[in-house]
Amino acid sequence: MRLVGPNGEQVGIVRVEDALRLAEEANLDLVEVAPMAKPPVAKLMDFGKYKYEAAMKAREARKNQVNTVIKEIKLRPKIDPHDYGTKKGHVERFLKAGDKVKVTIMFRGREQSRPELGRRLLERLATDIVELGYVESAPKQDGRNMIMVIAPTKKKSEAKAEQRRARDAAAQESVHEPEATPEATAAE
Repeated sequence: MRLVGPNGEQVGIVRVEDALRLAEEANLDLVEVAPMAKPPVAKLMDFGKYKYEAAMKAREARKNQVNTVIKEIKLRPKIDPHDYGTKKGHVERFLKAGDKVKVTIMFRGREQSRPELGRRLLERLATDIVELGYVESAPKQDGRNMIMVIAPTKKKSEAKAEQRRARDAAAQESVHEPEATPEATAAE
């Protein structure tokens, strides 16, 4: 068996009994690293510490992992300007949070014969939110619906970090503001 020391140095080829004795003397564990190699490779290490560090790395990787969410907004071709503004506000909020938005325009009855109204509405929405996102998939007709997907320009992790910074800054401001005492308010 080829033995590797605790600091990564090559000890050489030793018998299993000798490797176990060395591990016992150093108060470490003998861990087989490459069992299929000729000869097999083992390493002297603190196995509990190794498992802990591996778990911490996996935890950090999970923390930085981002789940992409697709939010959906449904519109009609004959939408009121105020309703359009409200729906646009929802789209902006979703994009600021780092989520993708699927915008669906539903056609009914005679509206189906005028798909250019829906396409014009989707293009207007895309130009209104151009600083927050971009059109990932162009408007396309799917039966009674016309669908367009808008992706955010910022990644979700960046958006979350920005929200965290804003929240921390707001908390700092509230801590540093002088509180009004009853005497001060009475003097005013």
